[in-house]
Amino acid sequence: MFTRASIIAALVATASAFTAPALPTMGARKAAVSTMQMQDKSYAMPFLSRPPALDGSMAGDVGFDPLGFSNYFDLKWLREAELKHGRICMLAATGAIVQDLYTFPFMSKWYQGEKMWGLHEAAIKSGALWQVLFFIGLLEIPFLLTLANGSVDGTGNIGFDPLGLKSDRRAVTEIKNGRLAMIAIGGMTHHYFLTGKGPVQFITQIPNFRSCVARASELPGAKTASLPFFGKTLEVASNLCVN
Repeated sequence: MFTRASIIAALVATASAFTAPALPTMGARKAAVSTMQMQDKSYAMPFLSRPPALDGSMAGDVGFDPLGFSNYFDLKWLREAELKHGRICMLAATGAIVQDLYTFPFMSKWYQGEKMWGLHEAAIKSGALWQVLFFIGLLEIPFLLTLANGSVDGTGNIGFDPLGLKSDRRAVTEIKNGRLAMIAIGGMTHHYFLTGKGPVQFITQIPNFRSCVARASELPGAKTASLPFFGKTLEVASNLCVN
């Protein structure tokens, strides 16, 4: 009896190998098609197609490139530029906030409470900005060496990681914070021309955020913002000022 049952089971198993697989249900087919369509759409902007170069292999890649830069420029170069601007803006945003809260006593020799663009002009007059450019130039040396041997990889690695924090997760954290800082410092500089206030002072007076200490054209730093590159920034900001 046992032998007969074993033979029947073996025959059934053999026959099933030649049987066509069951067709997927309508729901399964729709889910598969939907998944394939989603792969062709930008994760950040689902109503736009995903740029071909943005395949998700880079940290922080969410398919956001509405102007199509990745179609015309090397993605590694674009990422290096994004990382550098992000790092600079993280430092700038932090500095803008800190100088609103505390200033070293010995700095009064060169600075008298200037903020944002006013601080930029004061740094030029005192020569401090040249020091900043010099040290940034030193930090660029590893990148220039990498560029010379053709091994730019888009990771922004300049050989500086004294605490050993490098990881894939922190790479995503850095790029996200850098993007946020670029937006933040842009907002801080515009708030300054609208109100003449630093970021902390501006936030603490939000109920009356349109009040200003002086018209934009009268603020320290107005000379730089009067350049043709900035268009009618000063004129527009001055008209929005409410004393």
